[in-house]
Amino acid sequence: MKSLLAQMDEKTILAMLDLIAEGIWDWNANTGYVYRSSGWYRMLGYDEHSLDNNVLTWESIIHPDDFHNVMAHFDDFITGKSNIYKIQYRCRKKDNDYLWIEDTATIVTRNNDDSVARIIGAHRDISAEKLIEERNLLEKHSLQEIIDRQTAELNRTNKALSEKVSAVEKVANTDGLTNISNRFGFETKLNSEIARVKRFNESLSLILFDLDNFKPVNDIYGHTRGDDLLCSVANLLTSHLREIDLPVRWGGDEFMILLINTPLIEATNLAEKFRVMIAEHPDINCLGVTASFGVVCLNKDEDAKHFIIRADNAL
Repeated sequence: MKSLLAQMDEKTILAMLDLIAEGIWDWNANTGYVYRSSGWYRMLGYDEHSLDNNVLTWESIIHPDDFHNVMAHFDDFITGKSNIYKIQYRCRKKDNDYLWIEDTATIVTRNNDDSVARIIGAHRDISAEKLIEERNLLEKHSLQEIIDRQTAELNRTNKALSEKVSAVEKVANTDGLTNISNRFGFETKLNSEIARVKRFNESLSLILFDLDNFKPVNDIYGHTRGDDLLCSVANLLTSHLREIDLPVRWGGDEFMILLINTPLIEATNLAEKFRVMIAEHPDINCLGVTASFGVVCLNKDEDAKHFIIRADNAL
């Protein structure tokens, strides 16, 4: 006779798990789809199934200080360097406060090439346990008031230092004229995104375009008019791209757009949209300037250098 569990369908099992577990997730690595149980949303205070069903949702709520360790631990697990996935970290709730969770997972199926096909896991609220740990730690110290003052002073110092570092990084990574990313900022972002999309088997597309007949604008109307034109193009990009995408001034009158989790057909359609908008923009059209585009999607095992070269060849 079959066991009771064996007679249940998947929907029934998920419903039972939702009653006894705080957060169940199920990642299909081949499609990129991530199922999250109702309990997962309740635990973090979000409306049920209100977030996108992909790994970007998970990545976006991990505390920045924990992100690197979580990704390294996850990479070791899916590449076979570790047989266990179990890690504690903080996740951002809907109210922007952070909740300590314990994340455990197991690989359910693999593809023919032994790559991961499906992983299921659970997020457990361990905030109470963390609070008890912190309380026990504080009780061991008799000079708690001094520690608190020192901690507050250290936090103020770290905040001031962090703000200065952020300001320096922004200057280093931003084009001074158009206020979008520059070449240096783009190359840093590109390498991290290539690693990320290969980890999660997602799409990454790149649009490269330059402005046709731009040089005569500088020659006839002056460089100030040319700078205004470049700023108009940059504003056009930032106002019509998602927050996760990256518009870049590649140099001179060349621009790039890095499109996260975007297949080639969608990137091509977007390039056509920008081509038309640039051609019809009143501040650009009156100067006789148009744009030419090259669009590519990252190939498996391709590095950043060849990715850019293919975009340039396409242009």
